[in-house]
Amino acid sequence: MCKATLAMVAVATALAAAVTVSATGALQPASSSASTARLSRDFHVNQADLWTTTDLTLKPGERAVFTATGSAHCPGEENAFGPAGIPRGFRDLLRVLPMGQAGRGALIGRIGDADVAQPFVIGASAEIVAPVGGVLALGINRVASDACTTPFTVHVQVFAAGDATRTTVVKRVDSLPGADQALFAKIPRRVNDKAGNLGDMVNFLILGSKDGMERVFKTAGWVAVDPDVRDALIAGIKDSLSKEAYLTLPMSQLYLFNRPQDFGWAHAEPIKVAASRHHLRVWQAPYQAASSTLWVGAATHDIGFDRDRRNNGITHKIDPDVDLERDYVEKTLTSTGLVSQLAYVTPENPLREAKTATGGSFHSDGRVLVLKLDESAASTESAARR
Repeated sequence: MCKATLAMVAVATALAAAVTVSATGALQPASSSASTARLSRDFHVNQADLWTTTDLTLKPGERAVFTATGSAHCPGEENAFGPAGIPRGFRDLLRVLPMGQAGRGALIGRIGDADVAQPFVIGASAEIVAPVGGVLALGINRVASDACTTPFTVHVQVFAAGDATRTTVVKRVDSLPGADQALFAKIPRRVNDKAGNLGDMVNFLILGSKDGMERVFKTAGWVAVDPDVRDALIAGIKDSLSKEAYLTLPMSQLYLFNRPQDFGWAHAEPIKVAASRHHLRVWQAPYQAASSTLWVGAATHDIGFDRDRRNNGITHKIDPDVDLERDYVEKTLTSTGLVSQLAYVTPENPLREAKTATGGSFHSDGRVLVLKLDESAASTESAARR
């Protein structure tokens, strides 16, 4: 569980208009192609809705090229602006936008499930490779109450996946080598606090390198969390000056394998993170699984505040249905194109119900999510750098 603390938020300036999202999620300059689009459509996006769902369904690995035109205006702004939006300033600090690193009023997009799909900047032009299949939606980077008028016209071309743009489509399997009952017999079923009080359950495993583990979380939009308040305050000041979004609220230390977490990751909107955020802790296991580095994780969803039964302090309250957060981890990570296989394993004597270290209760079906990372993208990048 995380101790409640001060939420520090800073905002970003707009990204460059012409970008492409590679299979690893990195932003690169948009490129042109002589190949023939399998379809070409025009859409109109205005201020009526934050998101406009199109009738285009992209397949994993397909490439979409966008060009947008139009002149927009937002209240309080003297000048009109185009699809790139208005670079955010200090007046925007309290606005919770779909994309904190894009300009107010910018044209944005997403592919797939609205609950987990990561928005991307379109601006005046962009090119993306779909890491996951799904329906394309176009949106405006604004809050619901913002009366910006944004009559943009968007031309979309979709190209079939090619060898250079192919992404990994995750395969759901019944079991993964090494992730068997012998492994689960060695892994503690729950984490604990410094005093030894049992807490959150272990509900996911990742098989892959340290670089691969960090890459998949960052690509999925998770951010690394500072280990203590002092580091968070220092980072917050630094990020405020550079106008980079700051979502790394401190996460309390919990223990597994007799040590604090190696990584903390959070997935949240600015401002709201103090009361509600998706968050998890990851430990590197002292042993491997099928010759792969094994990462053991515990994920919960903060949904508000509660009383800490240990000291009558204030702490975050988690959603008692912890399986929802486990499934959220699955959806966000597999949407990156960096996961090759996934399985759900039920250990012997599965944990169904328990209390956290702070006194809250939770329940589960007892299954543990196991993800195997696709390291080929990393190998390709390394070879290219050499």
